[in-house]
Amino acid sequence: MKIDSVNSPSFAPYGKVLPGYDTRELMKTLMTSTPLPDGVAYVPSHPALEALPIAGQLSANAYGGMPVQLGFCNGHNTRLNCLEYHRDSEVNCGTEDFILLVAKADDIVDGRLDTSSVKAFRAPAGTMVEVYATTLHYAPCSAERGAGFKVLVVLPRGTNGPKPEITPLNAEDKTLWACNKWLLAHPDSDEAAQGAYAGITGKNIDIYDDI
Repeated sequence: MKIDSVNSPSFAPYGKVLPGYDTRELMKTLMTSTPLPDGVAYVPSHPALEALPIAGQLSANAYGGMPVQLGFCNGHNTRLNCLEYHRDSEVNCGTEDFILLVAKADDIVDGRLDTSSVKAFRAPAGTMVEVYATTLHYAPCSAERGAGFKVLVVLPRGTNGPKPEITPLNAEDKTLWACNKWLLAHPDSDEAAQGAYAGITGKNIDIYDDI
């Protein structure tokens, strides 16, 4: 699978790099205060990250004053497994290079998305990356075989909290998996086994041989 850079023009439909942020203290805190599991661990809100001055900058500048949460997604991974989206952009920044597997909302046809539509982009360490609300994404992937990743995840506060109780009104409602989180799972994924909507068709992408 071809892996482009988030600095490439080909990333423009999916997101953009956010310049101007000094990420040194953020990277140090992410490195020293968060774990690196063998699998993947996601924590929506991490107090040590939210206490940093950059948290206020992200709320004011990147989100125009909206309240946000700063969490992390850390571990080791090379597989797609699922794709999710939110009603707002997500901001990521890694202590090491990491890879994003992404697709566009308009790649979903009749509630299904084929993995042939998925693209891969490498984000350099310390680079603040915005992933648009119309971009499907999921857990980061390792940029080198055997390497781990520690990635900041910024989202509007409450995102990925408990799923609201709703009366389904349309087909999209069956993909709601948590607060502000719509999820399409590959049938081979753990999430599908847990009851997530299996809306991904094609091969479950694994980039191990491409890194």
